[in-house]
Amino acid sequence: MVPHLITALNGPINELEARILESMPATERWFRLEWMEHTPTFYASVDLRNAGFKLAPVDTNLFPGGFNHLTAQMLPQAVQAAMAAIEKICPEARNLLLIPEPGEPCSFYLDNLATLARIFTQAGLNVRFGSLDPALTEPTELKLADGGTLTVEPLVRKRGRLMLKDFDPCTILLNNDLMAGTPPQLMGLHEQYLLPPLHAGWTVRRKTRHFRAYEEVAKRFAKLLGMDPWLINPMFTGVDLQGSKGLDALQSAADAQLTKVRRKYKEYGIQEKPFVIIKSDVGSFGRHVLTVRDAKDIEALATADLQGLGQELIVQEGVPTHERVHSAVAEPVVYMMDRYVVGGYYRVHAGRGIDESLNAPGASYVPLAFAESPHLPRPGEKPGASAPNRFYMYGVIGRLAMLAASYELEATDPQAEAEAA
Repeated sequence: MVPHLITALNGPINELEARILESMPATERWFRLEWMEHTPTFYASVDLRNAGFKLAPVDTNLFPGGFNHLTAQMLPQAVQAAMAAIEKICPEARNLLLIPEPGEPCSFYLDNLATLARIFTQAGLNVRFGSLDPALTEPTELKLADGGTLTVEPLVRKRGRLMLKDFDPCTILLNNDLMAGTPPQLMGLHEQYLLPPLHAGWTVRRKTRHFRAYEEVAKRFAKLLGMDPWLINPMFTGVDLQGSKGLDALQSAADAQLTKVRRKYKEYGIQEKPFVIIKSDVGSFGRHVLTVRDAKDIEALATADLQGLGQELIVQEGVPTHERVHSAVAEPVVYMMDRYVVGGYYRVHAGRGIDESLNAPGASYVPLAFAESPHLPRPGEKPGASAPNRFYMYGVIGRLAMLAASYELEATDPQAEAEAA
């Protein structure tokens, strides 16, 4: 199943799909050479937007939840990718300590943790969960939606190692984006692999830095395919609200970004009203994401809206989504582990428009589009008619975003900076 694309402007996206399929050998060789030079992030999920005239990532999560939304048919691929990733990092690995997000977990997030445990158990690891919550002083069973249970245990720090009472892991997997800061328990670990590294958390990471790296990757990939990088790249700029010119700076940035988008729309004959998305430059779980169609509208923004955004902002070209699942607005989300695409789903929101964030309360998740994804792409098939082909195209863009994240983490690696000094 390929979701319905409700726009007459689906020519370019089909042309892009055809070009990517025709260039598959060159594309895969290009990725192979890139991964020889750069280390992929351990895992990631990428939110894409398909406008019909362009396909671009709008968010890259390096601590992805939502593995429970992948279809059962996709899990063997995730297991194989997990095996490949662990073999590269710690071939003799036996124990994996998984550290989840803090706070009271919802049932969906618990299902995500259970799915991750299932993947890594089948990859040959003993998996247990440790909590950073100081209030948790004894093993606690949490109930899963299917009637099963998941046990979370208090962490123990001993001689520079992080462990549980009777469980000493060589590998620690964070499913916690460190939005609240870097816990001291995770710092200065001795002979243990922490995945992803601490500087992948939002204490260090910035979306502007990521999309700057993605812009570089997109330009190089577009040159390989002989196309305009704008077709796969959302334009953006960063704004700091600190200082007396904060709001004026935001308005100027939005106006400049809208002008650039109008210019591109005119170049491609796109009859749509451009918009920009204003959001925090730090992870925000989809909250406080504002859609602006005219820079003058910023003057009318409520103080509460701006306070929720924080001081560091990104003003990003808005990419409308014209995909529909069961008549509701949808966007594809691609999941990767190591350098492999391991699945995906559609985030669907009946209460949101084509120019709004779908990562909001009320969203649902539909894996129907990728039901046939284990099949190989089928070159020569009519663009837009094949689920495997469309899935492959989404996977290419997702891997470009993951490669950009690798560039990003290399640039912010404190160890590399120390060695350079």
